[in-house]
Amino acid sequence: MTKDALSSLLSSRDWLMADGATGTNLFNMGLSSGEPPEMWNIERADDIRTLYRNAVEAGSDIFLTNTFGGNASRLKLHNLQGQVHELNRVGAALGREIADASGRKVVVAGSVGPTGDIFEPMGTMTHALAVEIFHEQAEGLKAGGADVLWVETISAPEEYKAAAEAAALAGMAWCGTMSFDTAGRTMMGVTSAAMAEMVEKLPNPPIAFGANCGVGASDLMRTVLGFTATGSARPIIAKGNAGIPKYHDGHIHYDGTPELMAEYAVLARDAGVRIIGGCCGTMPEHLKAMRAALESRPKGPAPSVEDIQAHLGGFSSASDGTGDDPDAPKRERRGRRG
Repeated sequence: MTKDALSSLLSSRDWLMADGATGTNLFNMGLSSGEPPEMWNIERADDIRTLYRNAVEAGSDIFLTNTFGGNASRLKLHNLQGQVHELNRVGAALGREIADASGRKVVVAGSVGPTGDIFEPMGTMTHALAVEIFHEQAEGLKAGGADVLWVETISAPEEYKAAAEAAALAGMAWCGTMSFDTAGRTMMGVTSAAMAEMVEKLPNPPIAFGANCGVGASDLMRTVLGFTATGSARPIIAKGNAGIPKYHDGHIHYDGTPELMAEYAVLARDAGVRIIGGCCGTMPEHLKAMRAALESRPKGPAPSVEDIQAHLGGFSSASDGTGDDPDAPKRERRGRRG
């Protein structure tokens, strides 16, 4: 079997830079709240080309397709569940066009977000149905020429496992990140250590795994330290938000500067992260600063929890999600979330 594009890039480089935000960039282009971004693949294809091209020109080695909510469960909210294959195929095809015109090796990663449904017994989603939903989306992304599937912002282990099975059915290499946003855990209670353990037990493990979104860059980096502490040899992904969201004049604005994201990128690399990108609020100017810092600053020692707080700001909660971290400094318990 030939090596997928991402694995071959990983084998030739110490680190790769992923892209930034999809939603934040599209809102800046005029996407309305509540409007399905995936429809822009067909209705505003030039804007999606611009989104992808901006990431590539800012130095991204990998960019995600505009298909995060492109599964039947999410599209059903807009009565678009019959267009899953087409919206994903076109989203990936536009990406293929931009990557192939870039003059270098750029990976088109087919973005696969959560279904938005809760699994049994709390909810109605079953494993079989989730696999079917993800498989349909994967086939569309594959038909459009995506190099890998990029499963992201997952909270439930059941959903992560279903996506892994769907990738196998589609015959596609995949990566997968979870979002740790409640005192160092995912919304469904998964810790960084539990995720690392789950990944290794999958019949079809991802090329790389890690964390995206969550609270802010410092919290995300603490989760990364949780992954590295397990000794996993699998490449780790970090896609942190550009700071914390703040409301300004009815708009959400992320307070992370390009300088902050450059610090985050270097800390992530020094911690051993192989794929470094940004999530919500990360714009091309952040990516340019990240790329410049990664290329110009020599690799340093792995950062400590204290280093992370000193460079990126304090954590949003005292807990890192492990509950048994004797080496962690005793921090104030006030204002703890979750």
